Amino acid sequence: MIDATAFGTDRPVAERERAYSPSSCIGGDYQPFVQAYADRSVAVQQRHTGRCGLAYGPAASQTLDLFVPPPTRADAPLPPLLVFIHGGYWQELSKNESLFAAEGCLAAGAAFVAIDYTLAPHATVEQMVLECRKALRWLHAHAAELGFDGRRIVVAGSSAGAHLSAMCCLRGWPGDADLPPGLPAAAVLVSGIYELAPLIGTSINAALALTPESAARVSPLRFDLAGVPPVLVCWGDIETDAFKRQSQAFADGIEVATGRPVPRLEVPGRNHFDVILDLARTGSALGDGTLGLLN
Repeated sequence: MIDATAFGTDRPVAERERAYSPSSCIGGDYQPFVQAYADRSVAVQQRHTGRCGLAYGPAASQTLDLFVPPPTRADAPLPPLLVFIHGGYWQELSKNESLFAAEGCLAAGAAFVAIDYTLAPHATVEQMVLECRKALRWLHAHAAELGFDGRRIVVAGSSAGAHLSAMCCLRGWPGDADLPPGLPAAAVLVSGIYELAPLIGTSINAALALTPESAARVSPLRFDLAGVPPVLVCWGDIETDAFKRQSQAFADGIEVATGRPVPRLEVPGRNHFDVILDLARTGSALGDGTLGLLN
């Protein structure tokens, strides 16, 4: 089991506050990047017809937006699907700002979906995990009618979304029954947190209300990683050491548990907020790596 002190749980709160503040590396203002997410998402909706607001559960927040490429021929195989889970420290953003990777997916002949989940303080992190796993189950069950290949569903996430994606990859997690075999087929984890205990006591936890016990239940590094599918782990080089250390440790843990090498990308010139804009972008290391997992 991971020693949480390796991620600074024994450090002063002020030090952890800085270490787990991704905007501290860019002068504090991350809103221009959020605006870029929104602008690119609007452009996707203007250029492509999607099925928006599909419900995977009864709550108003349990919806998703789906974009499927038109078939190139009548007997064409169903395309793979990239499922994107947005970040925002489990308390900001939505699927509406999360469609930017659809452009690259559609150009490559892949389907794309962005999912919503209930944000803190209206849901606990564990409830968010259960919602994301529910969304994947729903997509898998309805794959054929929605027009994509249920055997080729790759999950991707940024920041908190990378954490939620990692939780969707666990087998034998005591909080939920396993997802169907082969779901997800692979994962792309960008700038995630995989041990949540260091957040306790920081301002980040005001809405999350994590305790040592609840943080342990939703920290992927605390669990058996032997059943995790192929994973690409990525982060920007303009990130705090804490985020880089978390990503490296999770990749290390998967390698030890599975015996498989885990590709890792530190993207030059990218920070915590703009590195995800390369997702599915052909010609970028992250984009090519993501599209490679879909094929």
